[in-house]
Amino acid sequence: MDFSKILKNKEHEGKEKHIPFIDIVGDENIVRVTVGKEIPHPNTIEHHIVWIELYGLKKDGQVVHLGKANFSPIYTEPDISFRISVKEFKALYALEYCNIHGLWENCIEIE
Repeated sequence: MDFSKILKNKEHEGKEKHIPFIDIVGDENIVRVTVGKEIPHPNTIEHHIVWIELYGLKKDGQVVHLGKANFSPIYTEPDISFRISVKEFKALYALEYCNIHGLWENCIEIE
């Protein structure tokens, strides 16, 4: 099975917003990943974001796992910041997992 067949992206978006939004904040050393930026994602025991992961694609093609955050339903929101050296990467990739709707992805290219 091809891993890409289980990943969802903007083409699959429905009523709730699942796409992990990646934002480089301020001095370009803070990367913020949020799920439900425009329309909040539900955060109940029955329906919530379980985790977010961030990966960087270096200019030489190497993939680096930059971090992961796990969330507790009700008590924590799917919003995490990472302090990284953005200038070393040509792209950033985020994955997030919704307990009902599965695995979602997004990517931004670094200029």
